[in-house]
Amino acid sequence: MNNYMKMTTSHLTIDSDYQRVQLAVLGAPGVGKTSIVRQFISNIFEEEYRPTDTKQVYYPSVIINDHLYELKIIDCPYIPYFPVNSLYEWTDYRGYGLRNASAYILVYDITTEESFHYIKNIRDQILESRDMHDIPLFVVGNKYDLSDDRGISRREVASLVKKHWKCGYIECSAKYNWHVILLFKELMKNIDYIDYGHKPTSLRVQDALRNNRCVIL
Repeated sequence: MNNYMKMTTSHLTIDSDYQRVQLAVLGAPGVGKTSIVRQFISNIFEEEYRPTDTKQVYYPSVIINDHLYELKIIDCPYIPYFPVNSLYEWTDYRGYGLRNASAYILVYDITTEESFHYIKNIRDQILESRDMHDIPLFVVGNKYDLSDDRGISRREVASLVKKHWKCGYIECSAKYNWHVILLFKELMKNIDYIDYGHKPTSLRVQDALRNNRCVIL
């Protein structure tokens, strides 16, 4: 049994033991952003492709290293550019809230090189638009189940992302729920370290959870 990370889907009373984290999931159309989020939340995958036309928001809670986090996961529809300031953020509602994200997940389709170029441009715009100190950014290559049709080599992407961008990199398959949980574990490990480092863990988390249904991931 893996007690490293848990998720609770019930409505929780937020108090000082809870940390709020806003995760923004970005990527070109059809790369599988929604599928990744829904696999993480509900273990659901839909074969039929339905474009994300409006922003979808999910509110799971996770426990990592005995710290309880309330997540706000923003599944963002395609945006042509990252909002460079608050005016652009208000002008196009699709980008509202992105500038305040606690972390970013940039998803591309490993079979489509153009989708990687898209997140490369979005990353550049993010760095130009806000202070990214202590703001984790993970690059995710989805559709590993179609790796025989890979459009850009894993080694090339991993080298660029890890060595030059200094970001996390994971490949996954939303269809088969492969490495989806690992993605969120690694991201939350980064956030937890930023928040707590080597500080003592909360002593009241387990008491706060006794009346809530938890799913071990």
